[in-house]
Amino acid sequence: MSFLSKLRPSLLILFSLFLSGVLWLSNFSVAALQTDVTPVSGLSLTQGVRKTILNNGLTVLTKEVHTSPVVSVQVWYRVGSRNEKAGENGISHQLEHLMFKGTTDRPVQFGRLLSALGSQFNAFTSYDQTAYFSTVQRDKLDALLTLEADRMESALIQADQLTSEKRVVISELQGYENSPGYRLNRAVMRAAFPNRSYGLPVGGTKSDVEKFTLEQVRNYYQTYYSPDNATLVVTGDFDTAAVLKSVEQNFGKLPKRGRGNATSQNAKTQSTSPIANRQSPTASPHYPLSPEGTPSSPIASSQSPTASPQSPIILKEPGSAALLQAVYPLPDANHPDVAAIDVMDAILTGGRSSRLYQALVESGLASSVSASPAELIEPGWYEINVTAVPGQQLSKISQVLQQSLTELQQKQVATDELNRAKTQLQAAFVLNNQDITSQATQLGYSEIVSSDYLYIKRYLEAIAKVSAADVQRAAKTYLNSAQQTLGFFEPTLPDGKPGATGAGSGRTVENFSPGKPVDPAELAKYLPAAKSTSVSTKQTLPEQFIFKNGLQVLLLRDRSVPTINLSGQIQAGSVFDTNQKAGLANLVAANLMNGTQTKDALTLAKTLEDRGASLGFLANREGVSISGNGLSANLPILIDTLADVVKNANFPNAQLELSRQRSLTSLKALLDDPRGLGRRVFQQAIYPENHPFHSFPTEQSLKSITRNDLVRFYQEHYRPDTMTIALVGDFEPSQVKALLNKAFGDWKAEGNPPTLNLPSVALPQKTTQLNPAIPGKAEDVTYIGYNSISRKDPRYYSALVLNEILGGDTLSSRLGTEVRDRQGLTYGIYSAFAAGINPGPFLIQMQTAPGDTQKAIASAIALLKQLREQGITEAELNAAKRSITNSFPVELANPSNLAEIILGNAIYGLSPAEIREYPKRIESVTSAQVQQVIQELIHPDKLVIVTAGPGA
Repeated sequence: MSFLSKLRPSLLILFSLFLSGVLWLSNFSVAALQTDVTPVSGLSLTQGVRKTILNNGLTVLTKEVHTSPVVSVQVWYRVGSRNEKAGENGISHQLEHLMFKGTTDRPVQFGRLLSALGSQFNAFTSYDQTAYFSTVQRDKLDALLTLEADRMESALIQADQLTSEKRVVISELQGYENSPGYRLNRAVMRAAFPNRSYGLPVGGTKSDVEKFTLEQVRNYYQTYYSPDNATLVVTGDFDTAAVLKSVEQNFGKLPKRGRGNATSQNAKTQSTSPIANRQSPTASPHYPLSPEGTPSSPIASSQSPTASPQSPIILKEPGSAALLQAVYPLPDANHPDVAAIDVMDAILTGGRSSRLYQALVESGLASSVSASPAELIEPGWYEINVTAVPGQQLSKISQVLQQSLTELQQKQVATDELNRAKTQLQAAFVLNNQDITSQATQLGYSEIVSSDYLYIKRYLEAIAKVSAADVQRAAKTYLNSAQQTLGFFEPTLPDGKPGATGAGSGRTVENFSPGKPVDPAELAKYLPAAKSTSVSTKQTLPEQFIFKNGLQVLLLRDRSVPTINLSGQIQAGSVFDTNQKAGLANLVAANLMNGTQTKDALTLAKTLEDRGASLGFLANREGVSISGNGLSANLPILIDTLADVVKNANFPNAQLELSRQRSLTSLKALLDDPRGLGRRVFQQAIYPENHPFHSFPTEQSLKSITRNDLVRFYQEHYRPDTMTIALVGDFEPSQVKALLNKAFGDWKAEGNPPTLNLPSVALPQKTTQLNPAIPGKAEDVTYIGYNSISRKDPRYYSALVLNEILGGDTLSSRLGTEVRDRQGLTYGIYSAFAAGINPGPFLIQMQTAPGDTQKAIASAIALLKQLREQGITEAELNAAKRSITNSFPVELANPSNLAEIILGNAIYGLSPAEIREYPKRIESVTSAQVQQVIQELIHPDKLVIVTAGPGA
């Protein structure tokens, strides 16, 4: 995926899972456990879909979904890295970047046009396809169709743009080099597929990208970006007849060109595909899960397999944790064994009760295990990834892994285990398609890979029919040790400690003059007019009530999908840690599901996973986040399990030690990641040692925490009067209240809840620069900023509008336009006011090549000075307000997002009506208010600048 723009987090996570093909089993939802699993009902993705083929060959899929006043428009091209020839690896990805550079009639950054429409948009490149998608309020539908038709026909691909964007792509690829898992994956895939395009990185290699010519890229565009090689998907709140008329007007006139449906020499001409969250790996900005870049070892670049079960590929490079990856060949997506393979995978890695989790993680050998079947147009692969616990040998892990696979081959699975896996797969289908963007994505993927959007219906029917014998046969056929490609990553810096930190300030204040900000009024002449239709903004408000014990609950009924989305928070975050016991809040949250007075960890896991359920806890600074979802029929089990663990957790010693080891492994990974280490150093430079925001876990603090510490913290901080729950979904509010009262009504709190008085934090006296070094990295990650405001600060809405102008979007903001688009210095640059219950930092984050870092920092500072000295224009103000308010209804259209927004408003002490009032508050922001906020909150001469990377 090339651009990380206004893509909401939930969809971003979904796409990151598409990239690896991993089923999100830890977040599956509750589905009724049955002896015989039948195809899931309640959400028919294909019902009501209309397929139309224009005279020029463009396939159009339309589906009316009238649950929210939003629409999603996606264009899928049947071209990916599979189509690339020798010497042009990454050209599909490079072209995807250039498709945002404008057209003959609209020679402007398309990200700015899409942002002006309030669109949540993005794009990605994969092995078999390249896709572009936008979701907007329904009145912007015609405008989106006009823009997509324009760039299908008339993309402006020029020499200076190619030069700049090649630099950006190389920054992206080099950023992936920071990940040891990425480097291992690249080596293993190259050995597993030495003579096939699937063995090459989707995003390309630096050596090939550097050599792309203007003629090459233009020819590729002319060859593959043709109507007869594309599928247009439109889902949402519209009238089909009117949309098809608009589609004909915009796309019908486009001519066929090139050999649009050309494929690589060994490609099959047609195939079906599994569900979308088993999609093929994709080039992505912050989730580098596909093999990209230049091979770093002779083994990785070999043209013939050099690995066998007896001789794994071994990479000995700087890193934090030991890693294992095993790859096995799979058939193509059209093969009848696909359903059995996917059930087999769910049995192996489908949650805590799965076989590999029990064998590797619960045994203390590994801190994590995951797997992903990649079922593509051509024969794909099954990939297993394991992160070792420090001190455990990869050879031992490999042996236990093989034993588990052999057991699956030799003995049929039990009925309950089989049904659990099938239920998980089918429940995931419903949960992953709650919003219209995901539904459009599913339809587009099915159609582009299989030429049949109805494939999903058959796939789910096939899952229901998989037998224990089918699973055993699949394991024997495809988990063949003789066909395994095995890789070990053995870190050369096992202590996970970064290099020395340097400080200075001179090199970032060079005289730099940024370009003139883009005038939104000038941009407006290229923007298609929005259709004049009324869009209801009367958002239904949640019902709020508080139990006698202080538990706060917000309920919002949504009958559009038979699901439940639960978001919650307990005021038990790491703000209550001490430096000596830093990491305690995290360990408590991580151990909640490890057992209660009546259920052990495995019983708790099966209670949820037998129904495809999810329930998780994660400690952050200001609280412990609770997330859960499921089919609505299983809400009682979700609530009962939540109540049991927050009231009755018993913290068994054996599980505490396992979770401690996982925390230590995570700490090593954080110290080996420029993003994690950079943010840690940045935070500690802003906040003094006596401030809770300064505290971070260390190896010493994690090892010092005892079970008694966990019990004490749990008893003090896990209370009904510090807990808030938000539920959005298909339920009867009266029944939910009764369930909650039964589960939580007897929970008592004694005395007042713990409180903290955080000390005030002053701005830095002068600019300070810190440079923590991590050996073996390829890219720098920089943080710039200082402490700023809280969510309830009266300047918050003005600050949001200001941030939208400055760096809210990497393609349309001042920072993005100057540092990324014009200079090509970074793959991504953003700014944000991290406002919480307490004041949090204002920060700018960017990723750069080490040689570009100082210039990029200087550019960012110059933009801050320009902002302070010149302010903003009225046109910028109005454009920013429109972008924020137009995109908000899209956020609310996703039930999971809606639950999070409702929860956030509650924990920040805002009214439930905030979801209705928020757009009005943004619209009321004036130019004078923003100018005042600039003077009060933007301080270019008082910055903390932290750059984490390879160092000098």
